[in-house]
Amino acid sequence: MKTSILGPLYEVRHSSIHGYGVFALRKIRKGTRVIEYTGERINHQVADTRYEDKDSNDNHTFLFTVDKRTVIDGGVDGNEARFINHGCDPNCESATVNRRVYISAIKTIAPGEELAYDYSIQRDADDEPDVDVVFACRCGAAACRGSMLEPKKEPRRRTVRSVLKSSRKRPPHRARKSKSHARFRQPIARR
Repeated sequence: MKTSILGPLYEVRHSSIHGYGVFALRKIRKGTRVIEYTGERINHQVADTRYEDKDSNDNHTFLFTVDKRTVIDGGVDGNEARFINHGCDPNCESATVNRRVYISAIKTIAPGEELAYDYSIQRDADDEPDVDVVFACRCGAAACRGSMLEPKKEPRRRTVRSVLKSSRKRPPHRARKSKSHARFRQPIARR
């Protein structure tokens, strides 16, 4: 728990959003770095293996992606940051700085207010059809999108110009490279 001469900044207690939550004990000003997200640092393969037997309807994990190689498992040696819930109208955000993940206030937070950040869990092509139900959001915000997953991408509208442009052959030196790398979640579902 982050403390100063003024006392602790927050506490973990039961939340109306989900399970436990992190609540401000005093005013937290916009721009304050509230807490670092800590836990065991593992690679993506270990994270996948560790949770491969997990029920597909269970959205509760404490994994947070740092980069292409590293995931933080807040369920192993993690701190209070793992209890910060998702919110569609958040008062915090996560940021990776020098391979460390921090949660900072993006609005001034009043004493007693629950801290939340947008998980924006990445969608994958092989997601189950009920993935939005599994990762349903309970934040209660007026603009709640109903899911902890990133918003669905709208299909691009094709204009006459884009159809004509795509039908032209491109010279070999202007060929586009395909993206062959896997997509990484930022953050991975941690609920």
